[in-house]
Amino acid sequence: MRTRHGVSTLGRKAGWTLVELLLILAVVGVLAAIAVPTYNNYRERIKRSTAILDIRALQTIIKDYAADNGGAFPMSLADVGNGGKLDPWGRPYQYLNLTTSHGHGGARKDRRLNPINSDFDLYSMGKDGATRTQLTNRVSLDDIVRARDGSFVGLASEFSG
Repeated sequence: MRTRHGVSTLGRKAGWTLVELLLILAVVGVLAAIAVPTYNNYRERIKRSTAILDIRALQTIIKDYAADNGGAFPMSLADVGNGGKLDPWGRPYQYLNLTTSHGHGGARKDRRLNPINSDFDLYSMGKDGATRTQLTNRVSLDDIVRARDGSFVGLASEFSG
């Protein structure tokens, strides 16, 4: 048996020391701390994009319904076969026919309290599931809205009325 500095090399086993294991765990922890928020942000962007696409598709269906019914918009999304359609966060899309409602009390409004649509409102309450009629209200900023009679569909926080 050869010895190195008087210590037998036969009894020594190959393996990881505690310091090496702690170092590996620290590196994995740092990588996870970077990756998890990035992944969650990615998923949230996908949900917002899906809601925007859904609203554009629903808008087309609603306008086709109006074209087939003498310009009359449906009273609800159920009238166009989408009453149970859920947004990416699991809540129903919100629809309000503004041509039959009296006044603009329920209509979505910009920062100057002007209605953002003249025909119908269609939106998702976003990630937090809370909303107010004024888009600049803190709880409405994450809503996905249709505005300017459909020429804008996106985050309420990105709408400049």
